[in-house]
Amino acid sequence: MKKPAVFLDRDGTLIDDRGYLDRMELLSLFPWTADALRLLKRAGYTLVVVTNQSALARGIIDEAFLAEVHRELSARLARGGAVIDRYYHCPHLKDAPIERYRLACRCRKPGPGMIEQACQELDLDPAASFMVGDRWLDVECGVAAGTRAIQVLSGHGTRDDGAVKDTEADLSRRSDRTQPVAKADAILSNLMEATGWILRSSTR
Repeated sequence: MKKPAVFLDRDGTLIDDRGYLDRMELLSLFPWTADALRLLKRAGYTLVVVTNQSALARGIIDEAFLAEVHRELSARLARGGAVIDRYYHCPHLKDAPIERYRLACRCRKPGPGMIEQACQELDLDPAASFMVGDRWLDVECGVAAGTRAIQVLSGHGTRDDGAVKDTEADLSRRSDRTQPVAKADAILSNLMEATGWILRSSTR
C-alpha cells in the first residue's frame, strides 16, 4: 500500500532563506520546524525535502557541501526529535555556466520531477500527500505532481510576484505567467500552521 508524504521546500520553509547558502553559519532553523516535523512523522507521513539548488549550476557550491548542509540539518532536527526521510535536489539550469548542469529538466520546481521520483522510489501516494513551500513555484510543483499544496509566508511567500497579496481576488494570477495557473489549497503563516491544517484535513 502506498504511503502518504509531506514534501517540503527547504529555504524559507524549514530554514531561514539567506539567499545562496554557501557557508554553514548561514544555516538557521525556524524555531517551529522540529516540532512540526515531529508531529507530521507521528501522524504517519513520510517527510521528503525537495529543493532547487541552482547554486550548484552556478558554481557557488558543490555537491559535497550540499550533502554536508543536509547532514547538519538532519543532526539539528534529530536533537529536536525530528527526522527527514529523504532529500532530493535539482542542480539544473538551462543556461548553467557549468556544462554538466546545463539542462532544461523536469525536476526543477515548478516541475514535478523530484516529487515523482520520490513517489517511485519510496512508494508514496501523491493523492494522499501534501507539498509545503514558501514560493508559488512550490504550489505549482505540488499541483503538477497531484498533491495538495500549501503556501507558507515564512520565506518569500509575502513577496513572491504579488501572488499572496491577491488572496481575495485571484491567488493564482500573475501577469508574466506562461504556465497553467495553479491554486494553493491553503496559505498559512508557517510550517507549524501548515502541519495543523494537514492533520485536520487528512482523510486517512
